[in-house]
Amino acid sequence: MTNPSTLYRGGRLYCPADPHATALLVRDGRIDWLGADADAPAADRVVELDGALVTPAFVDAHVHATDTGLALAGLDLSGARSAADVCAAVAGFAAGLPADAVVLGHGWDESGWSDRRMPEAAELDRAAGGRRVYLSQASIHSALCSSALLAAVPEVAGIPGYDPSGWLRRDAHHLVRELALGSVTDAQRRSAQRLALRRAASLGIAAVHECGGPDISGEADFTTLLSLSGGDGPEVYGYWGELMGAERARALGAVGAGGDLFADGALGARTAHLSVPYDDGEPGACGHGYLTAEQVRDHLLDCAAHGVQGGFHAIGDAAINTVLSGFAGAAQVLGVERLRAARHRVEHAEIMSKRLIAGFVEYGIVASMQPAFDRLWGGERRMYASRLGVRRSLESNPMGAMHGVGVTLAFGSDSPVTPLDPWGSVRAAVAHFNPAQRMSVRAAFAAHTRGGWRAVPAGAGGRDPRLTEGVLVPGAAATFAVWSAPAGVDGGLPVLVSASPEERGPDDPTPLPTCRRTVLRGSVIYDGEDAS
Repeated sequence: MTNPSTLYRGGRLYCPADPHATALLVRDGRIDWLGADADAPAADRVVELDGALVTPAFVDAHVHATDTGLALAGLDLSGARSAADVCAAVAGFAAGLPADAVVLGHGWDESGWSDRRMPEAAELDRAAGGRRVYLSQASIHSALCSSALLAAVPEVAGIPGYDPSGWLRRDAHHLVRELALGSVTDAQRRSAQRLALRRAASLGIAAVHECGGPDISGEADFTTLLSLSGGDGPEVYGYWGELMGAERARALGAVGAGGDLFADGALGARTAHLSVPYDDGEPGACGHGYLTAEQVRDHLLDCAAHGVQGGFHAIGDAAINTVLSGFAGAAQVLGVERLRAARHRVEHAEIMSKRLIAGFVEYGIVASMQPAFDRLWGGERRMYASRLGVRRSLESNPMGAMHGVGVTLAFGSDSPVTPLDPWGSVRAAVAHFNPAQRMSVRAAFAAHTRGGWRAVPAGAGGRDPRLTEGVLVPGAAATFAVWSAPAGVDGGLPVLVSASPEERGPDDPTPLPTCRRTVLRGSVIYDGEDAS
């Protein structure tokens, strides 16, 4: 016996194959029919769209769900503009916690402060009343820690990345982060994950790619999140970032052995590995590479042996060059076509060159990118300009050039590094600070929808490989979102940027669409009317 069919009618469907369609019929988790209202078949239920826009639902191709939920419910430091602001926020938040609690906060970014002095460990001790404090920077590649937290891990003083001020990076940060997040109970973890998935669904996101690993979240966190996949929220596709960990990734239920498998760090922490030194770092400092080409090669061979997709986190051009050298080594063993067929991924890919982009084309690498990075830190006066200089800042995140030569793009947020905000990410790609890197609305939207489905292996997570994903056509999975949005000019998509060139950019006042309903394989996972 089939499930009840549902007819959605009276809307505006983003369906390039049938631009005049106003209705669609959902049956057994797929789109059974679409066309004009007058031609609609009978259905068990009818939903009146009242002129709303219907599009394929979004996929966020890089998230950290637990951190996202903790940030949504906890201490948000993204609004801090000074060390004093951070300490005041810590004091206010800590006042409501038990004396033995760990104060967890996220989102500070000193690159926008007029005075870039950061609070030191002793200041955080005073603000938190002696409690242990862990405050991750926006990039999550460094953190401010209190003396009380450092004292709980005395061995950290001898590890790379340690600083007695309490600002930790590299291996020291990973060690202290493990202790800090270990204070989160199982109940708190599950609550944070559910909160993150609910937020995603409310934004028209029907699937997320969780990037976990031993240095990110731990196995218990990873498997707990995967158990929530597709229940009453978005589907979760897990990537386990452990070197030579293909077998472990499969055992944990991951779809790939990659994601945040670090080839380098982050620009915000000056740990992304560059071929030319940072403009604002120590003389000659180029960041840090965490993998060799031989390790990259062997990891790809391990993935091939276990039949899983692989991938790496690589931001700087030196790190990306190392990764591509590893691909070349793997190609000597496996052949280029076998590498291409595996559709391996690189996360972020921010500092590129024509030669590096050509390597992505050669090996069929999927670029999992975050347009909001350019919106928040790109251009001539923001953090990337300080770290890299204006020229390299404007050349960063070259998604337009990569799209133009056929690199598969999958857009995401890296939440909580940047917020879950799919339409904002589409707009960021359309209004890139560098006009040469701007994409059309249709191309950017495709990267945040169909691109996310293409970035995971066919049939992953129990999906029916016979169903098309990320488009509205008969026979496709009934995974879509309903939006309140003005009529668009780009093939039916909404207007995302101002008509005034002066207003285009990160502060564009053009309103973004509001999600009314999100549907995953025919099941409603968010209903704006119920939420109100």
